[in-house]
Amino acid sequence: MDRRRFLSALSAVSGGVLVTWQAQAAEWLNLGTTPLDTAGLRTDAARVFDLSVSSADPSVTGVILWTHIHPDALRFGEPLYLQVATDAQFSHLVLQAQVGPQGITPERDHTIKIDLDGQLPATTTGGPYFYRFIYDRTVSRTGRCRTLSSSGRSLKRLKLGLLTCQDYTNGYYGALAHVAKDDSLDFVLHLGDFIYETAGDPRFQSLPFADRTMLLPSGGVVALDLVDYRFIYRRYRSDPNLQAAMERHTFICVPDDHETSNDCYWDYARDTLGAPDHPYTTDPKYGNSPALLKRLKLDSQRAWSEYVPARVAYNPLATHPHEALQVYREFRFGSFLDLFMIENRSYRSPHPCGEKDVLQRYVPLGCTNLNNKEQTLLGAKQHNWLVEGLTQSTATWKLMGNQTFFGRLALTFLGAQITPLNVDAWDGFNAERQAITGALREAKVRNYLVVTGDLHTYMASNIKHNYGDTNPLNFSNYVGAEFMTPAVTSANLGEMLGAKLDATQRSLLMKGLAAPAVRLNNPHVQFFDSDRQGYSTLELTDTYAEWVAYAVNKAINDPLVSRTCIARQRKYMSLPWLMAQSTSGF
Repeated sequence: MDRRRFLSALSAVSGGVLVTWQAQAAEWLNLGTTPLDTAGLRTDAARVFDLSVSSADPSVTGVILWTHIHPDALRFGEPLYLQVATDAQFSHLVLQAQVGPQGITPERDHTIKIDLDGQLPATTTGGPYFYRFIYDRTVSRTGRCRTLSSSGRSLKRLKLGLLTCQDYTNGYYGALAHVAKDDSLDFVLHLGDFIYETAGDPRFQSLPFADRTMLLPSGGVVALDLVDYRFIYRRYRSDPNLQAAMERHTFICVPDDHETSNDCYWDYARDTLGAPDHPYTTDPKYGNSPALLKRLKLDSQRAWSEYVPARVAYNPLATHPHEALQVYREFRFGSFLDLFMIENRSYRSPHPCGEKDVLQRYVPLGCTNLNNKEQTLLGAKQHNWLVEGLTQSTATWKLMGNQTFFGRLALTFLGAQITPLNVDAWDGFNAERQAITGALREAKVRNYLVVTGDLHTYMASNIKHNYGDTNPLNFSNYVGAEFMTPAVTSANLGEMLGAKLDATQRSLLMKGLAAPAVRLNNPHVQFFDSDRQGYSTLELTDTYAEWVAYAVNKAINDPLVSRTCIARQRKYMSLPWLMAQSTSGF
């Protein structure tokens, strides 16, 4: 009997079975569906559930549910209750559960994660379900969640929200207020940089928002340990617009670099975290200590596993990051969509041209190491998992949730690359990228899409196997399409790179980053805008995929801030390339 059937059978035999799920998921007692006594419950939810509630990682018969108990609200011996219903009034319960007081501990920073996989009824609609927590006679805000539809073969439409780079100190979350209100979304993909490890670093944060500043417990401007990371997550998750988005939608998340440290990688030579901008690397008093850097990675993994709900394998006793947390995972939406969420920070090689900023990680003129087959962004195990999954998928759509730009972004001359702009992205791992696109071509994979974050830019582009081939009629060279969602609040690309350059370099850079110059150098890019912040959506149908980009002014602290549609792109199944659509009237 498989795990799901075994646990379901136990639950059916006795409603009093204590079920232990995976590491870091809470133990809980199934109480059946006889309603609890909810008369006279207190409704001052924020006093107890200070970070509200959220859901993540749907399956056909379950979802992850999450909350946090404020330490001041703890009561000795007090259990936590959960109710799940098909209606917001909780008159039609489908599950009630109890988490004992031993599951609410400082070891998890009083976060609670409950995995309901195998416990909810499979439905053709995937819900929605409504859920709430009760503690000390106080009820949480009501969350809404979805499971995967059980009718995957007849699925004709799916709409995803796309988010990334939500630097709390660098703006307000008006974009997330719009995500919260959008009932047309089925799920939300968060592609990384859920937090920033820095709180006042002028390289990333322009800091005009005095009410968004933070003072880390360590006293610095960069997270140094688990206490700092937990503090940052709590501050981010206190934002009402982020809470509203996570209350209303089921998220699927992966981390990028800023959950740990900017442009981080794995230093295989020393078997530790590579963090070129972190004080543990740059400040002489820390001695570039491998032990401190490895501990930093472990601390960031632990904090992510506590504060970002996900059905992932996490081992809190592990002493090596590669054994502590595996983030990459697959979601199957019947035969309509196979979604592969990858993780490209824990296993990647050092940057191919060195660890300094300009001329090494960015615009590496003269670098001869860009096609090194030993360079890996995914690591061998994840690479093989991804290629096997993509090439063997029989789903209508194959979608890769990816952190850094998969396509080429370069300065060129007559199609020949002079230099890539950013080798922290896949341009620094060209051999591995071509291994993936080559496998897709050989297997004749159709309808391959990539959604990407990281670069604080709106971008829609065709994916090619050989970017040096500029023949638009060589259809076999087109592999798929990529859509980059912009930062919610983080500094745009020009601001971010411009802060690293002198006036002459900055002037040249801004000319090169103008949309006409980007498209001239990279004709596969069909839309490019690095001037604004916001979010985007991706709607999949049985004939096309449509990406819609929205700009939302991060300087306005009002959930009613307006949004502007700035781009709309479609990828039809019958065509190898993207087609742009007018944005007028939206």
